[in-house]
Amino acid sequence: MFIRPFEKTDYPSVKSIYKQGIDTGNATFQTKAKEWEEWDNSMLSSCRLVASNHKYILGWAALSPVSSRDVYSGVAEVSVYVAESAQGRGVGQSLLSQLIIESENNNIWMLQAGIFPENIGSIALHKNNGFRQLGIREKLGQMNGVWRDVVMMERRSKIVGVSDN
Repeated sequence: MFIRPFEKTDYPSVKSIYKQGIDTGNATFQTKAKEWEEWDNSMLSSCRLVASNHKYILGWAALSPVSSRDVYSGVAEVSVYVAESAQGRGVGQSLLSQLIIESENNNIWMLQAGIFPENIGSIALHKNNGFRQLGIREKLGQMNGVWRDVVMMERRSKIVGVSDN
């Protein structure tokens, strides 16, 4: 397995993996996979990665801006999705650790993630990569008529020069 920059031709596989995550009911509030243009417009043009085994895309990671305001240009939301067939093999770890490097190379000083509490694997993945849990936003949104909580996590870059003090 290797990590490489995302290419537009990867999107059919990325969309399929995204749909697998949606179908779990514990990956996103999104109810259907975005079409190319909507996905492309929602993500930063930098910091888009795929994990591949030369034959198949095993997972993907990308960042989306949290705001269009200049003061938040160094803050981004993390998305990491791993194909069902590749879960438990370190794909998410490889993607997220490389995404952190890419974010710092692009002057992004804070990464945030909103994760359903039931998605314990994703919470552990983020904690293993230096994210800290800020709290739980209770009943943040409804999905299929059920209110869902979201665990809010963040990681602040030590390289870009922003400290926790």
